[in-house]
Amino acid sequence: MPRTAPRRVPLLLVTAAGTAALLAPAAAQAAPRPADPVAAIERAAHPLRSTDPGGGTKDLRPLGRMVGDASVVGLGEATHGSHEFFTMKERVFRYLVEEKGFTSFAQEVSWTTGLRFDAYVRGGGGDVRELVHRELAKTPWDTEEYVHLLRWMRAYNAEHPHRQVRFMGNDLNYPELGREVFDGVEEYVRAHEPDLLPEITSRYAPMRRLADGDAYMGRPLKERQELAEKAREALDLLRKRRPDGGDRKFTWALQHARSLSQTAAIYAFPLDTPEGQKDAMLYRDRLMAANTAWWQRHTGDKVLLSAHNAHVAYESHDPRYPKMQGAFLRDRLGKRYVSLGFTFDRGSFMAQGPDNGAWKSFTVGPATRGMNEHTLDKVRHDDYFVDMRSLPKPTRAWLSEARVTRSIGSGWPDGPYKIRLAPSHDILIHLHRVTAAHRSAAPAGSGD
Repeated sequence: MPRTAPRRVPLLLVTAAGTAALLAPAAAQAAPRPADPVAAIERAAHPLRSTDPGGGTKDLRPLGRMVGDASVVGLGEATHGSHEFFTMKERVFRYLVEEKGFTSFAQEVSWTTGLRFDAYVRGGGGDVRELVHRELAKTPWDTEEYVHLLRWMRAYNAEHPHRQVRFMGNDLNYPELGREVFDGVEEYVRAHEPDLLPEITSRYAPMRRLADGDAYMGRPLKERQELAEKAREALDLLRKRRPDGGDRKFTWALQHARSLSQTAAIYAFPLDTPEGQKDAMLYRDRLMAANTAWWQRHTGDKVLLSAHNAHVAYESHDPRYPKMQGAFLRDRLGKRYVSLGFTFDRGSFMAQGPDNGAWKSFTVGPATRGMNEHTLDKVRHDDYFVDMRSLPKPTRAWLSEARVTRSIGSGWPDGPYKIRLAPSHDILIHLHRVTAAHRSAAPAGSGD
């Protein structure tokens, strides 16, 4: 991406103004009103040198000061499928690792996928592109940009064996339930609580037979509710055997059991009803926040949390999502959680069309009058970030009004949504133009 520079006013436009305007007394040229959001944002904005990882990081130092002593930083994305959102996340993560002591990258992917990615970046075998395609083929993140991030993490660990970076999936186990999670619980019980093993294995047996989320959801609601109860019972049985003092093996086995219970619980909602879907989404954001906080507490790592803008935000703009992960994290961590949101004026992204079929590239033109991005893009920097907490009160008030803002998930069309930017995030990153992410090529022999 070319280096960001102030936009130049076309010569034709200057000429059209006429010499009289150029020679007018200074007093006759109206100064920006104090409440003018463009002028105030421009004074506070920090231009980005690039959205690509690598190279100098001097332009990110103000971002480091804004993050402060946060132990979890939520970094959103205005689409799931734009190249610059992926690459900027890698760039910010590298900076936070190298300058702010961060060591974990968390993503709204399944707990099982996180375990597999974590094993890879810490030196495990296998081809990374095949791994990404296998784990993320049904998601927006089966991309070359994601492959690039995991390769960098692995290379960093090879050079820093005593300061490893890690990968965490904070979501429920979907689409696969994950053999490793069942095994993680049962192997611990077999070694440390053998009398408990028959009770644990019997409760997990019917879940193990359901290979993936689609098969699980094909079962009647009553059966899914019974499976959720069995998973809760297994979790409670293990929790009661908590050993005295700290025991790392028990802690991880218990988290595996918790993940299985979370997955079974969300499948037990009546997802064929609007109210059931709403309750399930509330539960999902709560569990993602709980898992992230658990990881940060038990590893001691500072965490960059990657998710959609909506999930790292403090307030919801969609009635289908009553409370967001960012709000739950703020409840748990207070100011040790900081939220960064993205906006963009125009460009392309990968998404699924109305038929939920193949991932395609879609393009939107410049934001129109009345949209948040229309005003944000008037700032002279193409790409920039700004701490909305430090803006003058009139500007914060402007950013606190609900306006149409792009918030694009896995499918297109999506929205429009009215979003209050300042109450949703602490820091805003605005990009003038984005391009579509690059779907990873299916490895030979994958069957795709």
